[in-house]
Amino acid sequence: MARLAALLLLPVLIESVFSISFFLPVNSRKCLREEIHKDVLVTGEYEISEQANTKTNLKITDSSSHTLYSKEDAVKGKFAFTTEDYDMFEVCFESKSPMGTGRVPDQLVNLDMKHGVEAKNYEEIAKVEKLKPLEVELRRLEDLSESIVNDFAYMKKREEEMRDTNVFYFIFSMCCLIGLATWQVFYLRRFFKAKKLIE
Repeated sequence: MARLAALLLLPVLIESVFSISFFLPVNSRKCLREEIHKDVLVTGEYEISEQANTKTNLKITDSSSHTLYSKEDAVKGKFAFTTEDYDMFEVCFESKSPMGTGRVPDQLVNLDMKHGVEAKNYEEIAKVEKLKPLEVELRRLEDLSESIVNDFAYMKKREEEMRDTNVFYFIFSMCCLIGLATWQVFYLRRFFKAKKLIE
């Protein structure tokens, strides 16, 4: 019976593994970064333990410093945005307290971020479009396969870019080595002529 209960709880435990928890010291800032592809839905849920006389701000920005989500005095909430381009996104938590760092304990921050297929709410899609459970599962599998195809296309594009870069650096390195070898031959020939070891 205990084994059956453990097997039934396993999917719940695996689902909760994807959240991040950390302690945020007072009057400090911690940021998390993640690279996300173009046109991807990103959702998140956060919860910050409350401390007296302490304000915690949450800010999500891209690499161009555009603010995607901002919340002052954040305690608990949700956010969502869709990426416009492949970019590095930064989620920052900043704690501020006028009392100093010695008197206030650290705050516990829980953050659960999902993107792509994980972020879509298929139960809501089923209600809106009146889909049967099998149709919902097919929709989820279709979105997942599309995501995998997009990831492979992106990897292929990056491989082509890296190949072109490697060819350029190989040619540049060969030119440098040939130039250095030529200079070395002329320098040694001049040196040996000056010492009258060769004519």
